[in-house]
Amino acid sequence: MDIIHLLSDNIANQIAAGEVVQRPASVVKELLENSIDAGAKNIQLIIKEAGKTLIQVIDDGIGMSLTDARMCFERHATSKISRSEDLFNIRTMGFRGEAMASIAAVAQVELKTRKENEELGTWVKIEGSDFKSQEPVSVAKGSNIQVKNLFFNVPARRNFLKSNPVEMKHILDEFQRVALAHPEISFEAFHNEIELYTLHANKLSRRIIDLFGKSYREQLADCNESTPYVNISGYVGKPESAKKTRGEQFFFVNNRFIKSSYLNHAVSSAFESTIPAGSHPFYVLNLEIEPKHIDINIHPTKTEIKFDDEKSVYAILRSAVRQAIGVYNLSPTIDFESDINFANLSSKRIEPQSGGFRQHDPIQNFEKNPSTKSNLEHWQDLYKDLPQRNNPALEQPRAIQMQSAANDLNPNNEITEEVEALQIHNRYLAVQVKSGMMLIDQKGAYERILYEQFLKQLGNKTSASQQLLFQKTLQLSPENAIQFVVIEDLMKSLGFGFDAFGKNTWLITGMPVELSEEDPEVVIPELIDQYRQNDLDLKLNKTENMARAMSKKSAHRWLKPLTKVEINNLINKLFESSMPGHTPDGRPITKIVSLIALGELIAGGSGFKS
Repeated sequence: MDIIHLLSDNIANQIAAGEVVQRPASVVKELLENSIDAGAKNIQLIIKEAGKTLIQVIDDGIGMSLTDARMCFERHATSKISRSEDLFNIRTMGFRGEAMASIAAVAQVELKTRKENEELGTWVKIEGSDFKSQEPVSVAKGSNIQVKNLFFNVPARRNFLKSNPVEMKHILDEFQRVALAHPEISFEAFHNEIELYTLHANKLSRRIIDLFGKSYREQLADCNESTPYVNISGYVGKPESAKKTRGEQFFFVNNRFIKSSYLNHAVSSAFESTIPAGSHPFYVLNLEIEPKHIDINIHPTKTEIKFDDEKSVYAILRSAVRQAIGVYNLSPTIDFESDINFANLSSKRIEPQSGGFRQHDPIQNFEKNPSTKSNLEHWQDLYKDLPQRNNPALEQPRAIQMQSAANDLNPNNEITEEVEALQIHNRYLAVQVKSGMMLIDQKGAYERILYEQFLKQLGNKTSASQQLLFQKTLQLSPENAIQFVVIEDLMKSLGFGFDAFGKNTWLITGMPVELSEEDPEVVIPELIDQYRQNDLDLKLNKTENMARAMSKKSAHRWLKPLTKVEINNLINKLFESSMPGHTPDGRPITKIVSLIALGELIAGGSGFKS
């Protein structure tokens, strides 16, 4: 018997939908690009329940005839190309003829459309690739398409969708990319009948400010380069605006958003030595190139691309960004008058404040978790068998000595005994241990301590808050505002105080004592970004996610000179924590360098042995 047979159109469409329609954001991308190809000047996006209930796009493009309205839902039906040669001269967003058929295969779709020279339009209804009805309707010029109950007939796919804030973040990412690529088009976006964006047709710099906020006005550096092979235009952010998280890097080729680690490396290398390691610069760059030099027919999402001369594109892009940095005097300069050998010696030493720690020092406020063991066990392991230097008192673990001294000398248990540790460049601590030397990552240590402190505060829902003398108004981007609403209870548990104050706006009344010196307009968006990044990369519950985000945000403040009392408390509190060897995200905090390794390091092949 024959065992090979043709799949039904319904099954074939669902298979294709698996590549084209991965989540609601995929539908948004395809519909917006269709509207652009239709010549629309005004596009409206309406979302309900993060796209799970409704995705609607209304445009004023050329519209479709009665036959086209029905034909657009057939597989491989397109108006963009007609012969194979057209694949090497593509200037439209879509061309494969798969999007509408794939969307209709996994959703309930209604399309209303009318061409300008026709009196009546067409109303088409399709559910799961099954044609339901087609009838004339009075409708405005252009197209109005509604995609309802996405994955209604594929419940397994629907169950794989993330939470509404995460899915909405992906939708807004796609919206931003399309809006940035086409600043000459007006866009509106609504979610659950709340207006998120109203973007008027304007130049690119204004579109960037409308999307990301007024703070970007002073951060943009113009980047332009024209060559016979490729033309580059757009903006890069100044080095001081670089962020620790990704997400604001946009490459477009002929106004099509693409992802390219190769081109991103070109930009990053141009910023070399101007931004800290691990930071990512902002950029919106469009590359205009003849379609014959590129291939975008690699993946159905059309975000991957191949150039016939990648090395030239890399070199031109890197040069253009470097020139933009140079023109705006963004590159660091070298002072040839100064002697770098004495630069550090001439700086003033930062004296510790009288009275030791301030009340809101996280190390002073850190309380022992009764569920964890004392730090004394960790210290016993480190100092066991350490040479005693003829002092009987040193037979005890170092931590016991310090605590005993504190109890004897200070009724408030303020530790006055000094830890034998050396601080290196305000970043690391070096401590003598039984087998050699222990190095401690200062920031990582604070991150671990603060994480457990915040985790406890979130569990108890009680924390210290510093009320602001003058309340501040916080204006968030639509995507951050959506996330902010989700985590507002957690933020209040950590000491944030705020009241709603209009559209995407809050009145900040208080800050956690650990962040009391920070600017709420800077720290809260960064905290939201970190929380969202954790949500995308890791499977964490809300409480642990927030504790990680807060500890990472707060720990950087402690990369500073420490007094010996502060060093003493830092090491003690680190070894009181549940996992002193690693940060919450798994990075190592401590490293033991043996005496043998130190000897080999010093010898360096010279024959000297310790």
